[in-house]
Amino acid sequence: MPSPTDYVKNGVLRVLEPAVGVLARNKVNPNTLTTVGTLLTIAAGVVYATGHIMTAGWIMAVTAFFDVVDGQVARRTGRCTVFGAFYDSTLDRVADGALMAGLTVFYATSPAHHNIYMVVVCLCGIIGTFLVSYTRARAESLGIDAKVGVMQRPERIVLLSAPQALFGLFWNGWVLIGIIVLLTVTAWITAVQRIAFVYRATQHLDSKPIRIVSDPVSQSTTNPTAPSKTTGIPATRRAQS
Repeated sequence: MPSPTDYVKNGVLRVLEPAVGVLARNKVNPNTLTTVGTLLTIAAGVVYATGHIMTAGWIMAVTAFFDVVDGQVARRTGRCTVFGAFYDSTLDRVADGALMAGLTVFYATSPAHHNIYMVVVCLCGIIGTFLVSYTRARAESLGIDAKVGVMQRPERIVLLSAPQALFGLFWNGWVLIGIIVLLTVTAWITAVQRIAFVYRATQHLDSKPIRIVSDPVSQSTTNPTAPSKTTGIPATRRAQS
């Protein structure tokens, strides 16, 4: 059954369809779109750090455009590659870290909103956000699609853009505090949900022996004739966290 996020995503895709068509017809490289979106997100993180919360929220609203269209353009132009998926996912982690790092600096240095407790919450949010993506990536390496949890990347982007763009430091910053606490708590909940999901999915494997595979580099050094280990990876563009 489609989630509310799926309905929102489908609506956004319909709105952005003309822009995707223009980019596809002009054969814009999807990796270029990914790079531009990441640079804008880093800029938003810097603006967050300086305390211009509302401005950073509007910048994040622009980066959401690139976050959506890069994958759509890749599929439209037939450029869905393994490297594209890897590159996109890697820069997503850079973007996530930059945003939370900017908010951490804001609470650590702002004269009016200095809050050591929020510095700790932001640091926990960085760890939780990375755990969300890592648990899914590690599960996929085991052949398990762990796309579960209450807070995935699209939701994080929305919460780090729309409320800030509209409210900034409204109510003496309590709106922003509430958003960050929500993101941090739900990130850890999502990570735990994915760990539990993988635990249940791997229960039937417990009785099977684990095959230890040696390092391909050392294997080729000690035995040049030994076959190398290869892994089949689907060439999908987006690697959602």
